Amino acid sequence: MFTILPIKGYIDQIDGFYCDGIHAGLKPNGNNDLGFIYSDKPCTVGAIFTENRFQAAPLKHFLQYEENFKTNFVLINSKNANALTGKKGIEDINTLFSKLDFDLLNPIMSSTGVIGNPLPIEKIVAGAKRFDLTSKNGENLSRAIMTTDAYPKSCMYEVKLEDGTSFKIGAVAKGAGMINPNLATMLCFICTDAVVPFEDIKETLKNNSETTFNAISVDGDTSTNDTVMVLSNGNSKTYDKEAFAEALRLVMFDMAMLMVADGEGAKKVAAFEVINAVSTEQAMIAAKALSNSLLVKTALFGEDPNFGRIASTIGATKIDCDDEKLVISYNDVIVFNKGEICFDAITEAKAAEVLKKDKYKIICDIGLGDAKFTAYGCDLGYKYVEINADYRS
Repeated sequence: MFTILPIKGYIDQIDGFYCDGIHAGLKPNGNNDLGFIYSDKPCTVGAIFTENRFQAAPLKHFLQYEENFKTNFVLINSKNANALTGKKGIEDINTLFSKLDFDLLNPIMSSTGVIGNPLPIEKIVAGAKRFDLTSKNGENLSRAIMTTDAYPKSCMYEVKLEDGTSFKIGAVAKGAGMINPNLATMLCFICTDAVVPFEDIKETLKNNSETTFNAISVDGDTSTNDTVMVLSNGNSKTYDKEAFAEALRLVMFDMAMLMVADGEGAKKVAAFEVINAVSTEQAMIAAKALSNSLLVKTALFGEDPNFGRIASTIGATKIDCDDEKLVISYNDVIVFNKGEICFDAITEAKAAEVLKKDKYKIICDIGLGDAKFTAYGCDLGYKYVEINADYRS
């Protein structure tokens, strides 16, 4: 048995982890743009990356290390993705680390921002040399990795085991746009003082990604830098596989929901629950199609309970479905019931009230099986266009 309790704060509360963020001159507005995570003991590290075939230089640099390597340092910059920069992008990372005087073990670089620009090495080196590796300022780090994010994203949990021991796990992340059910455009760094074996990190990351980061969509785009990383320094000297797996799932779900809620200009989050499908795969296909549909997203923005867009999106996926079996509901308001249109004036008004909420469910009962999957999406409005029209400025 174990208990998982949410606690306030940032990853700097976890024993042995240090972090901070500064302005190094990458962002012209003076906001923080360079941060670090440091551990006083080597960390077991595992990560999953974007499935975009054009992976950025930091991902390629990470993958040059042998599997199950240990690290004590992660350097993170915003404003520049170091993507589509060829071999020089990887060389720049090595050059950068060679210029730092810290005692670093297999240092990791992570970047986010504009694609297609060389890394500003001198600015980053000058900034990194100002770091104090004994700093504990998770908020500064959280702000340093933001791009179009409206707010910092973090969460923390303490896990208490039956024998009286405990460990902590928490995360800091960024992500608001270019988010598609294929990871997302995001960076997420999860730290724990549990003694987690590499194989368990690898297994639980993979198992939890499908229903968390791979189940959210803001705009249907997948970036070149997407990263979810787990760092375990073992300072608590305790571990329980089942407790860790559940705690990691909670952390990943929290971060995913914060990202979709912060979808560039988004005001609403919808859970697309596809139930009673022929298979989990078909339920997943339909749910993700709904979370990705621009027509559905704009209907959410307009608070229009247009069930026709829901049904047509499901049908377009070519999963097994039948309009005489299909039931569509907005929360508990049924608008279409097995071929019967329930959309009279009273029902439409009730459904419209649901769509005025910040969060709600759109439930699609396929009626042909018992499989289910839930994907998460947000509305898409004018602000999204405004933010992305001048992203490089």
